[in-house]
Amino acid sequence: MIVLIDNYDSFTYNLAQAFGMLGAQIQVFRNDALTVEQLAALEPSHIVISPGPGDPDDGGISLEAIRQLGHRIPILGVCLGHQCIGQA
Repeated sequence: MIVLIDNYDSFTYNLAQAFGMLGAQIQVFRNDALTVEQLAALEPSHIVISPGPGDPDDGGISLEAIRQLGHRIPILGVCLGHQCIGQA
Protein backbone atom coordinates (compact mmCIF):
# COMPACT_ATOMS: atom_id res chain seq x y z
CA MET A 1 0.00 0.00 0.00
CA ILE A 2 1.22 3.49 -0.88
CA VAL A 3 0.68 6.30 1.61
CA LEU A 4 0.28 9.68 -0.03
CA ILE A 5 0.97 12.64 2.27
CA ASP A 6 -1.25 15.53 1.22
CA ASN A 7 0.40 18.91 1.74
CA TYR A 8 -2.89 20.73 1.14
CA ASP A 9 -2.62 20.79 -2.65
CA SER A 10 -5.33 19.90 -5.16
CA PHE A 11 -2.82 18.00 -7.33
CA THR A 12 -2.60 15.36 -4.59
CA TYR A 13 -5.73 13.64 -5.86
CA ASN A 14 -4.42 13.66 -9.44
CA LEU A 15 -1.48 11.65 -8.11
CA ALA A 16 -3.77 9.34 -6.15
CA GLN A 17 -5.89 8.72 -9.25
CA ALA A 18 -2.83 8.04 -11.42
CA PHE A 19 -1.42 5.50 -8.94
CA GLY A 20 -4.85 3.92 -8.63
CA MET A 21 -5.12 3.56 -12.41
CA LEU A 22 -1.83 1.66 -12.28
CA GLY A 23 -3.35 -0.76 -9.78
CA ALA A 24 -1.80 0.61 -6.60
CA GLN A 25 -3.67 0.64 -3.33
CA ILE A 26 -3.53 4.23 -2.00
CA GLN A 27 -4.28 5.86 1.33
CA VAL A 28 -4.19 9.67 1.49
CA PHE A 29 -3.53 11.55 4.73
CA ARG A 30 -3.18 15.28 5.32
CA ASN A 31 0.28 16.24 6.56
CA ASP A 32 -1.08 17.03 10.03
CA ALA A 33 -3.56 14.15 10.36
CA LEU A 34 -1.17 11.53 11.70
CA THR A 35 2.18 11.20 13.41
CA VAL A 36 5.28 9.60 11.97
CA GLU A 37 4.73 6.72 14.39
CA GLN A 38 1.19 6.21 13.07
CA LEU A 39 2.51 6.37 9.52
CA ALA A 40 5.14 3.72 10.28
CA ALA A 41 2.50 1.50 11.90
CA LEU A 42 0.60 1.44 8.59
CA GLU A 43 3.63 -0.37 7.09
CA PRO A 44 3.38 1.27 3.66
CA SER A 45 5.38 -0.20 0.80
CA HIS A 46 6.06 3.34 -0.45
CA ILE A 47 5.45 6.93 0.63
CA VAL A 48 4.64 9.77 -1.76
CA ILE A 49 4.87 13.35 -0.53
CA SER A 50 2.67 15.71 -2.50
CA PRO A 51 3.08 19.25 -3.76
CA GLY A 52 1.86 22.07 -1.58
CA PRO A 53 2.20 25.74 -0.77
CA GLY A 54 5.13 27.24 1.07
CA ASP A 55 8.45 25.60 1.76
CA PRO A 56 9.50 22.27 3.33
CA ASP A 57 9.10 23.65 6.85
CA ASP A 58 5.37 24.02 6.06
CA GLY A 59 5.06 20.32 5.17
CA GLY A 60 3.73 18.95 8.47
CA ILE A 61 5.18 15.49 9.08
CA SER A 62 6.88 15.36 5.67
CA LEU A 63 10.42 16.20 6.82
CA GLU A 64 10.32 13.97 9.89
CA ALA A 65 8.82 11.09 7.91
CA ILE A 66 11.72 11.30 5.46
CA ARG A 67 14.28 11.45 8.26
CA GLN A 68 12.82 8.55 10.23
CA LEU A 69 11.50 6.27 7.49
CA GLY A 70 13.46 7.12 4.34
CA HIS A 71 16.20 4.61 5.09
CA ARG A 72 13.73 1.69 4.91
CA ILE A 73 10.71 2.84 2.87
CA PRO A 74 11.09 4.25 -0.67
CA ILE A 75 9.89 7.86 -0.82
CA LEU A 76 8.89 9.90 -3.87
CA GLY A 77 8.50 13.64 -3.54
CA VAL A 78 6.63 15.79 -6.06
CA CYS A 79 7.32 19.55 -6.10
CA LEU A 80 7.23 20.50 -2.39
CA GLY A 81 7.70 16.82 -1.56
CA HIS A 82 10.91 16.76 -3.59
CA GLN A 83 12.10 19.90 -1.81
CA CYS A 84 11.41 18.15 1.50
CA ILE A 85 13.63 15.25 0.48
CA GLY A 86 16.40 17.71 -0.39
CA GLN A 87 16.08 19.55 2.92
CA ALA A 88 15.79 16.45 5.10
